[in-house]
Amino acid sequence: MAAPPVVDLPLVDERLAQDLSTGLAEVEKMLRASVESEDAFVTEASRHLIEAGGKRFRAMLVLLAAQFGTPTAPGVIPGAVVIELTHLATLYHDDVMDEAPVRRGSASANARWNNTVAILTGDYLFAQASEILADLGADIIRIQAQTFSRLVRGQIRETIGPRDGDDPVQHYIDVLADKTGSLIATSGRFGALLSGASPEVADRLTRACEAIGVAWQLGDDLLDVASESAESGKTPGTDLREGIRTLPVLYVLSGDDPADARLRELLSGPVAEEDVEEALTLLRANPAMERARAELVAWADRARADLAELPDIPARAAYLALCDYVVERSG
Repeated sequence: MAAPPVVDLPLVDERLAQDLSTGLAEVEKMLRASVESEDAFVTEASRHLIEAGGKRFRAMLVLLAAQFGTPTAPGVIPGAVVIELTHLATLYHDDVMDEAPVRRGSASANARWNNTVAILTGDYLFAQASEILADLGADIIRIQAQTFSRLVRGQIRETIGPRDGDDPVQHYIDVLADKTGSLIATSGRFGALLSGASPEVADRLTRACEAIGVAWQLGDDLLDVASESAESGKTPGTDLREGIRTLPVLYVLSGDDPADARLRELLSGPVAEEDVEEALTLLRANPAMERARAELVAWADRARADLAELPDIPARAAYLALCDYVVERSG
């Protein structure tokens, strides 16, 4: 079975590229086998998003982190599968909460069946991940439990929104760190620990991967505004239509410049379809975009600072290239 596409990193080291390709093929094989059930419907529902594709980005980060130890250590592939199952499970749940009709170009599970099936399928994937975890040791189980706690906490905080007295911008960054950054951070930690890398390397990879995760999501925020086409994977202005207050929007709403009065009015709630183009035009020209991009760059630089202290091997160069990619994709 061919491996899924990897994020387009300039992997100049042929051996590293081959290791990742081989490892991802093994991850894909085990991923599909892990959701096999005696019940054909359970298998079908569980494989729905697996077969819809995806770059297996988090699994790739596990394999990349494992390069700092013994990449072929027996726990590395199962660890990557646990990460990917956890990610996929959250997607089933997210689609229910967002009432999303489409995921990865296909009908979402909740649209194809119903919300109950989607929620239970996500739960089943979490259960299958837990079964694999049982063979990886108490420390890995504990890390996964802490990660899951952060994922849920981030979702709760996003759902409730900032409380009175909270800084909306800091609240938003904290939600990104929990919802997106935590699992990407654990991808780096799993790869390092399961390959036998040193605790110091594991700590640096964990911090760097979390920073990359936050930067990645901030890049999505910018692409939703700045892209002229659906290059971000969704129609530009989707967040505005849904009333999602991403970082540039929060910056605009926190200001009091009279010149931004019309934009603040448009962004005060979900933007009506007939106003989306005006809102996009005004927001693209607003300093809030550069300010948000500066925050993205700061997170990427935070990742680079930890990566710079790692052993100078091709995997470190690949991680640094990923930092560049995250910044460059935002424009």
